[in-house]
Amino acid sequence: MIVVTGATGNIGRPLTQELVEAGQQVTAVSRHTAAVPDGARHVVADLAEPASLRPALAGAKALFLLLSGDLHATGASPADIIGEAAASGVRRVVLLSTLGVVTRPFGPTRIAMRALEDTLRDSGLDWTVLRPGGFASNALWWAESVRAQRVVAAPFGDVGVPVIDPADIAAVAATCLLDDRHTHGVHELTGPKVITPRQQAEAIAAALGSPVRFHELTRGEAKAAMTRTMPAELADDTLDILSSPSPAELRVSPDVQRVLGRAPSPFADWATRNVAAFR
Repeated sequence: MIVVTGATGNIGRPLTQELVEAGQQVTAVSRHTAAVPDGARHVVADLAEPASLRPALAGAKALFLLLSGDLHATGASPADIIGEAAASGVRRVVLLSTLGVVTRPFGPTRIAMRALEDTLRDSGLDWTVLRPGGFASNALWWAESVRAQRVVAAPFGDVGVPVIDPADIAAVAATCLLDDRHTHGVHELTGPKVITPRQQAEAIAAALGSPVRFHELTRGEAKAAMTRTMPAELADDTLDILSSPSPAELRVSPDVQRVLGRAPSPFADWATRNVAAFR
């Protein structure tokens, strides 16, 4: 049995579906009651209380561990989740980390994530670490304005990074959960090419079959919008990456191809699959 945390999100849901279709017994964990793919068992647990995972972990052989941002806050103990997994007899953990632990290692969240990677390495369990860069699904931030006004409003319109389709992250995670050859591997996950916000708007327009205007925000305007839903420090951190990505953040990684035997999906494919969000 395989336990998937964050099972109702844009990585956990396709991962759960893929594992079920592969004939695996899957326990889908989320903080609240929710629909999960047919064939999976659903368990409500709060990762901020690692002991609440025990019913989900009982009898499990593997765990996909995806942490929400609040699990890096002061007082949180994500390392205890790995302890609970080991105590429950789990043999393999695939951890969703972030490319930022190597490209920008000194932010508080990335320091905490690197420490969790180290805890996992020292746990005695089989492990794989996935380090994705920017997500294609971050374009959903624009869904409301596209629906209402056919406008994408974003800063740094002509500065891009190789964003990855969350479904590709899920596919890599499924492979790593099922294939021993990826034990003790670290995979950096990106899309197939650098794409700018202006180009993403064009891809959304093509998926919709109607024009979408791009409006470039100033950094101050973007920060004001972002701080409605995230701390100012995280907003500044994100804007630093979006405005001036480092060579490491611009690099297109070969790891999706190595793991899956195919190239990562382009942003246009993600936009086509998710076009309903923008209608």
